[in-house]
Amino acid sequence: MKIDRIPDTKQQWFKEAKYGLFIHWGLYSLLAGEYKGKKTDHISEWIMNSLGIPVEEYEKLADQFNPDHFNADELVRRAKEDWGMKYIVFTSKHHEGFAMYHSQISTYNVVDATPCHRDIVKELADACRKYGIKFGLYYSQAQDWHDPNGYVSHAMKTEDQLQDDNTKKDFQAYLDNKVKPQLREILTQYGEICLIWFDTPMGMTKDQSQECIDLVKSIQPNCIISGRIGNQLGDYMTTGDNFIPRLPYEGDWEVPATMNDTWGYNKDDHNWKDADSIIRLLVKINSRGGNYLLNIGPKENGEIPKESMEILDKVGKYVTENSEGIFATEKMDVYPYELDGVEFTCKKKRLYVHVFKPMKRLEILNCANHVSRAYLLRDGRDVSCVSEISCEGDPCVSIEFPRDMRNQRNYCVCLELEEEKPVFEPLRG
Repeated sequence: MKIDRIPDTKQQWFKEAKYGLFIHWGLYSLLAGEYKGKKTDHISEWIMNSLGIPVEEYEKLADQFNPDHFNADELVRRAKEDWGMKYIVFTSKHHEGFAMYHSQISTYNVVDATPCHRDIVKELADACRKYGIKFGLYYSQAQDWHDPNGYVSHAMKTEDQLQDDNTKKDFQAYLDNKVKPQLREILTQYGEICLIWFDTPMGMTKDQSQECIDLVKSIQPNCIISGRIGNQLGDYMTTGDNFIPRLPYEGDWEVPATMNDTWGYNKDDHNWKDADSIIRLLVKINSRGGNYLLNIGPKENGEIPKESMEILDKVGKYVTENSEGIFATEKMDVYPYELDGVEFTCKKKRLYVHVFKPMKRLEILNCANHVSRAYLLRDGRDVSCVSEISCEGDPCVSIEFPRDMRNQRNYCVCLELEEEKPVFEPLRG
C-alpha cells in the first residue's frame, strides 16, 4: 500500500518518549494458552478465536477472574522510576469483547461480571496521574468475538471452524451501538488519555475509521490515534508486531513488541529475549526515529511474570544510566557501515555511541565531525577521542576506551560535536 503522507502526532511528548509499556490483560489470561487440555499454537490472547471456543463457554471465565495480586500503583511506579518508561498503554477491550473497566454499555465487564468488582482502567489511570506518566488505552474497534456484529478473523482458524461470515454482519450497528459508546466512556471517565491504540481494522471503510477518529478528537482533541485505526488515517505509523524498519523512517512511529512470543500470558511460553537483546532493540528503534512499546502479560491473579520483571529491571538500569542518549533523540542519518556491537542515537551537537560488546577501540569511519569532548554518560568520565584521517584516506573519529571498560558491555559514550548534527560521508572507491 502506498503511503502518501508523513504521519505526525503534533505531540512533542510522543516524539520524545521513545519507550513505553504495553499491558495485555483479560479473560484470556485465565486460560494461559490452554483450553480443555488443548494448547494454542498461536498468541494466547487469541485463544477464543484460534481454538473456536463458543461465546457461552468463554463467558464463564469471568466468574473466575479475581486478581488479588494486581497492584496498579506498584506497577506504574516501577514503570516510571525503575524502568524509565514514559507512557503506558492498557487493553481496555481486546478482541474477546470483554471490557476491563466499568462499562455501562455492556455488563460483560470486569466490574459487573467478575467477583473482583474492580475497575482496572481506573486503578491504572489514578496511578499514572500520581506518578506523572502518560496513560493510553488499547481498544479493539473492529474485531469483537463476543458481539454478533463484530468482525471475526479467519487467519487463525481451521477450515471446519469458519462459521462466521463477516459479510453477513451489520458492522455499522456494532460500531454505533458498542464501539462509539464505549469510546465515549473511556474518554470521559478516566481523565486525560494520551492515545487510543486501535487495532486490526479488518474491513472498516475509510468513513468508519474517520467516525472513530472524529469521536475521539471531539472529546479529547490532543488524544493521539494509532495507525491501526486503518485506511492510513492514524496520527502515527504502527509497525507490524515486533517489526523494525530497516532504515530510518520519516514521521512519528512505534514498534509494538513482546518479550517472548505472545502478548497475553501463556504458561508454556518460555522463549524470553534476554535483557541485552531488548536494550539493543530499544536503541536500534530510537536510532531510526521510533518508539519502543514493550509488552507484559499479567497472570490471571494480576502477578507480573518474574521473567518480565527481571528483564525490565536490567533494561531499566541501562535506560536510567543513559537516558540522555535515549529520550528526545532524533532520527539518525544513514551510517554507511554496519558496526558490530554499536548503535548510534543523536541530538543537536551530540552523537551518542551505544556500545553493546567488549571493545578496546572504535573507529567510526567516514564520520567527518570534529569532536570537542567525549565522555561516558553514566558517570561523566572523559574518554580519549580524536578526529583524524584514517590510513584509507577517509575522515574518521577514533575512540579509545578506558582499560577498566574494555571487558564491559552496555554503556554509552557521548560525543560533543562542533557541527549541528552527525556528518557521515558516503563510501568512496
